[in-house]
Amino acid sequence: MHIFNRVKYQTPESVELEFILAGIGNRAWALLIDYLVLALMLIAFLIAWLTISAQLLDWLIKIVGSDKIGIWLFAIALLVNYSIYTGYFVFFETLWQGQTPGKRIAKIRVIKDNGRTIRLQQAVLRALLRPIDDTFFLGAFLIIFSRREKRLGDWVAGTIVIQTQPNSPSTTFTVSEQATLISEQLLQTAHISAMLPDDFAVIREYLLRRDGMSSKARGSVALRLAKQVKAIINLEELPESVSPDVFLEAIYLAYQKLGDFGQR
Repeated sequence: MHIFNRVKYQTPESVELEFILAGIGNRAWALLIDYLVLALMLIAFLIAWLTISAQLLDWLIKIVGSDKIGIWLFAIALLVNYSIYTGYFVFFETLWQGQTPGKRIAKIRVIKDNGRTIRLQQAVLRALLRPIDDTFFLGAFLIIFSRREKRLGDWVAGTIVIQTQPNSPSTTFTVSEQATLISEQLLQTAHISAMLPDDFAVIREYLLRRDGMSSKARGSVALRLAKQVKAIINLEELPESVSPDVFLEAIYLAYQKLGDFGQR
């Protein structure tokens, strides 16, 4: 019996990735933090708006008339408030690859249904539908009773929310001393930051599962992954006398030094 709901998908490299869904508790905690941050931002805007409006009141009355000034000020304030509300989630989920400040603290992130990182389109759809999900706790109801724990925004955007995975290579698989040395070189010579979290996840999953593969399958998968990673990080040639296996270990270590998974 599983305590947590899990989802799986298979990459083109025939590596199966498994994620743990975030759950209503983690998502509620993340949303609470995000709403506290949003409240501070909206309060700051309100204070600034009232200050500016008071200073420009006479000029505004001449333009729109004293009988309409209240309606115009309210409409503009409402529009800016909504823009801040939706823009907050769009900005952070796009910039931080599926995370907001609340999601980072709660250690969860949004990904596409196929396990890939979300883009601007998915972030916008989720943000636009959030007010509907918040109405009468519709989103919470859908998360609790749907198998993949999706709110309306997730269904429309084609996304799921997962728990981020801790990075502890020393407790899960052995990394060679050679890989440690090469990782330092790669940080200086390669564009490691070009890798996405899902690229890192594929490498991690391979390193976790390689001992259970046959020699032929292991060599084939490692070589394909190494070539793809080499192209991603703009590396002209693989380091001399280094096997694809050791190269992937080095890439794993180098990426970790840029920050925790999903929190670059």
